[in-house]
Amino acid sequence: MSIVHPIGLLNGPNLGRLGRREPDVYGTATLEKIEESFQKEAKVLGVRVDCYQSNHEGELIDRLEKWTDEGFSGAIVNPGGFTHTSVALRDAIASTGLPVVEVHLSNIHSREEFRHRSVTAGACVAVLAGMGPEGYLAALRYLVGRQHK
Repeated sequence: MSIVHPIGLLNGPNLGRLGRREPDVYGTATLEKIEESFQKEAKVLGVRVDCYQSNHEGELIDRLEKWTDEGFSGAIVNPGGFTHTSVALRDAIASTGLPVVEVHLSNIHSREEFRHRSVTAGACVAVLAGMGPEGYLAALRYLVGRQHK
């Protein structure tokens, strides 16, 4: 069964450096490899996806608005460091009306104290943390499953 409306994958600051940035925390998979696996899983599930990464808060917000205006059925967001600081990104997620899943490669709750609180999570339908790249695929499966209910 195919989903007509696409799903967005949004990655925030520093995630373009995956594979080189703190591999002991984030693993060795590059963002390119993660997106490749994500695209493959989307194809198996019969859904089109759009992947986007930026280090700039406004560009992330612009992309969420674009996806909303284009009729996307949901989004998966790894806000990176904006998780803990960006009320603007939280408000953008909430204003989309889309089901959004927040994903973190590492378990933010087992790290530094300041990472334990997510400003953006309250605007999301689900949060996955600590699953590594598999978290993105689990979030995609979840959103696709919601479409078939």
